[in-house]
Amino acid sequence: MSQSVARSRINSRTNHEAIVRNSSLLLEAIETAYDRIEAERDRNCWIHLRPREEALEQCRKLVARARTGENLPLLGIPFGVKDNIDVEGMPTTAACPAFSYTPWHSAHSVERLTAAGAICLGKTNLDQFATGLSGARSPHGPCASVADVRYVAGGSSSGSAVAVAAGHVAFALGTDTGGSGRIPAGFNDIVGIKPTIGLVSSRGLVPNCPTIDCVSVFCNSVSDGEAILDIIEGFDFEDPYSRQPRTFFPADAAAPSFRFGRLATSDLECFGMPECGELYEHACERFARIGGTAIEVDFAPFRQAGELMFSGPWVAERHSAIASLVDVESNSLLDVTRTVLASAAGYSAIDTFGAIHRLHRLRRSAEAIFAGIDALVVPTAPRPFTLEEMQRDPITLNNRLGYYSYFANLLDLCGVAIPNATLPNGMPMGVTLLAPAWHDRALIGLARRFEASAGGAAFELKFGG
Repeated sequence: MSQSVARSRINSRTNHEAIVRNSSLLLEAIETAYDRIEAERDRNCWIHLRPREEALEQCRKLVARARTGENLPLLGIPFGVKDNIDVEGMPTTAACPAFSYTPWHSAHSVERLTAAGAICLGKTNLDQFATGLSGARSPHGPCASVADVRYVAGGSSSGSAVAVAAGHVAFALGTDTGGSGRIPAGFNDIVGIKPTIGLVSSRGLVPNCPTIDCVSVFCNSVSDGEAILDIIEGFDFEDPYSRQPRTFFPADAAAPSFRFGRLATSDLECFGMPECGELYEHACERFARIGGTAIEVDFAPFRQAGELMFSGPWVAERHSAIASLVDVESNSLLDVTRTVLASAAGYSAIDTFGAIHRLHRLRRSAEAIFAGIDALVVPTAPRPFTLEEMQRDPITLNNRLGYYSYFANLLDLCGVAIPNATLPNGMPMGVTLLAPAWHDRALIGLARRFEASAGGAAFELKFGG
């Protein structure tokens, strides 16, 4: 299947009857996906892979249904699912073999995708129990960036991002608690959409921090991501964390001109790699060229909220969620996972309520800032780190990766991570658009304009080419 056909398929722009008549193209795409996966096992991006013939047979059955007139907008599109999200009949392990179980039902988001005709090829690698931002905390091996195998892919949704960037699948589901749906997108030159918390049901998701977990989408273009979001979003009464939007802001809410928040030079933290800051400045210039007015904002409330994620009592919520699933003191967890969770013991209920009260004050400060801008633009990550560097200092460097991402869910923001530019060493560095809850479509509209300003060549759907 050619790149152009694959792109139009995911956005439902192709003549449905023509695709059904040429079902051999769909089967060829599945075959190509498996050939690539088998040739690149060393990427460590898959934990469980569905048998090839099983996927091909499902494709044939879907085509037969489509021939009877059933509308299947994602007919035959292959995708991957992070292995902390349930897929019926496939083991869920959260990268902890001792935890493994096989669910009878798929997660709500997966059910919607398969109902639309998409085909799940398997479960992707992750930082164990989604605890980390590096992609190097898995018993199944680390995931490296597709751009340079010396560097981390970013996590915890590393496998999903790598599977998309390597052309194994057209899109993949990840999760995002502190940046896991954005950091891997930035280091693999793809798009990561982190919806408003509760916009997509978290039913069927292995809990991490349940109050701020959300399902995310990795894809190769903003339009692809919007098409997937259209299918998986929606209120789910059976999910206690699902929410009904008070107001939903459309994609053209900030068009044709808009105001974007940008960091002051003094707030731009690159941890010793100033060239990353230069790429951020170029991104701000691009936003200005497409109609944006830059407004320098105070980053302090965002930075302080981010510090609460892993230097505050929210790690206790993570400990509580994981301890309900496995013995966190046993040898079933990686040492680094156990070390992170052990820090929860240092926080009392008094500490927790104090942090909640502080977070409410920080949210009010953020609201005041967003009252004057349509979106905040930040680097997706401060800088890339090599796998070797991450192994030497896994906790410090992991937390540095979250400098621009930790605060988003705590402040109830939605986000879209988009490719920006490439460092001299060849590593891609993205930027992320952030806005208050329910501004998802407005952000997508701005992200699409930014993407188009690059000329589109870097954003061709990589699957099936």
